[in-house]
Amino acid sequence: MRTEYPKHLPAFSYVGYHAYSLTFCARDRARLFTSSESVYLVRSQILRAAESESFDVVAYCFMPDHLHLVVQGAREDSDLKAFVKLAKQLSGFHYRQKTGSALWQRYSFEHVLRDDEDLAIKVRYVLENPVRAGIVVAPADYTYLGSSVYEVNELFDFAYGRSASAGRRTTWSA
Repeated sequence: MRTEYPKHLPAFSYVGYHAYSLTFCARDRARLFTSSESVYLVRSQILRAAESESFDVVAYCFMPDHLHLVVQGAREDSDLKAFVKLAKQLSGFHYRQKTGSALWQRYSFEHVLRDDEDLAIKVRYVLENPVRAGIVVAPADYTYLGSSVYEVNELFDFAYGRSASAGRRTTWSA
């Protein structure tokens, strides 16, 4: 089933130091991100695209059938539309090479974080997705989350404050 193309903000350029919340859904909402192998494969290509297009991946969380990202332009010429296109293209290509299957739905969803929105609150929302889905009891119990900016313990510090990460694991960082 085809859905209408989600509209971008008409007066916004999507270029620069802006922050965004993104969601990429797996094709037909298939549960593709349930193994380390598929998550590593896609994650590496998302991070490759972020580096190429000058974006920091502040946080990511691979849910079984979709991916949440909080990204921020790292340069004056960081172009979100170019990043999303390259991220989906690279990850989709490598996933198809490995599995023979399509990876992503046609469109993704984005939210431009306004100046008055707290980046830490958006990151916390992303990290808490597995809890809301009933997969884990606490965000720190979930394996498939991380950042290209922070080690996992630092990511929890950023999202929840300094005392929240005591004893947290430090795997899955970029």
